[in-house]
Amino acid sequence: MFNSISGKISYRDQESIYICTGGIEWDIKTTQQSLQDFPAEGQQAKAFIYLYHRDDQMRVYGFSTEKERSLFLDLLRVDGVGPKLVIKILSAITSDAFIKALEREDLATLSSLPGLGKKTAQKIILALQGKLKNLQHHAEGSSVNEDIINALVGMGYDKRSSREAVSAAVHELNLEELSGEELDKQLFTKALSIAGRKKT
Repeated sequence: MFNSISGKISYRDQESIYICTGGIEWDIKTTQQSLQDFPAEGQQAKAFIYLYHRDDQMRVYGFSTEKERSLFLDLLRVDGVGPKLVIKILSAITSDAFIKALEREDLATLSSLPGLGKKTAQKIILALQGKLKNLQHHAEGSSVNEDIINALVGMGYDKRSSREAVSAAVHELNLEELSGEELDKQLFTKALSIAGRKKT
């Protein structure tokens, strides 16, 4: 139905951002991880959204990356896990770290997250382990992404712009057809190009 909302951020707090677009101001609940990526008030932003609709409520949830939204939706499939709990979980841990903990059956890490006891953590492992391979593929490249972000920062770009450029490069490149040094090289070249365009 809706994939994303793009517009100017009119307000932000510890739980939400408001995005103005087409004469409408959207109140979007998000995670602490995404809040770190979204720009300041008055700047343009894009949020990948999900409309949660029940008989007694309607709420828009949004994320800075499609990967975090995908994990949010996967977690919602687990019996007894609702959107408020998922937001708490993904605010306390990155998507990459959560996926690694899930695949390793790291019950100690998962059960220590806000709102998650041992029983619910076990339920999540049983429901989702082995079903997030596409996300896991990108998680394994996260250290490479951080290296590229740090390289861009060393070249004079700010951290947020560098992170956005790498994220955009990941989405534009066909990562499944690349590997090793060729992947690193093309990802860096693409991210540098995107960062340069945004800076000018």
